[in-house]
Amino acid sequence: MGKWIFRSPVAWAGLASVVVAAILALYWFQPWKLFTDTYVDEAVPRVGTTSAIPTPASANPAPATSAAAPAAIGLVTAGEFVTHEHRTTGSAEIHRLADGRHQLVLRDLKTSNGPDLRVWLTDQPVTQGTAGWRVFDDGEWVELARLKGNQGNQVYELPESVDPRDFRSVSIWCKRFAVSFGAADLKSA
Repeated sequence: MGKWIFRSPVAWAGLASVVVAAILALYWFQPWKLFTDTYVDEAVPRVGTTSAIPTPASANPAPATSAAAPAAIGLVTAGEFVTHEHRTTGSAEIHRLADGRHQLVLRDLKTSNGPDLRVWLTDQPVTQGTAGWRVFDDGEWVELARLKGNQGNQVYELPESVDPRDFRSVSIWCKRFAVSFGAADLKSA
């Protein structure tokens, strides 16, 4: 009977359909990402201002060179991540740089890896549990970039057109399945 099944064109068509469906499911869900991590360790800004300590003129007889002092950085908003679809921990901070630009800093982020993860600023409040999984695309949101890694420290530039005061949360958003892996409620610093 086994030989007869593989002689039938219907059986070959069915087998081909199963193989195509399996390939599409693997592409769509990317289950191997649940077992892999991408670590990122970017230099994150320190909160506060720093200044160069002046050196007495007698201690440095050479002509002065113009060394740029580190930029002053102010913390605008900050919050801790809560878990949604996947366990997520870490913190999110928006910094204002001395030149007026803003950066989103993710510190000690830990979440699951997944297909098509993005970093979103949203105007939606963070709700704990399953009620908060799908709310972030209901209002205004800005996609900053693809998530660089599911673990570690990361920095994202905010576009000049984005006023951080217009947004109240950050979401690690799975664009493919329209669900939040985790989110942080941003509070004024």
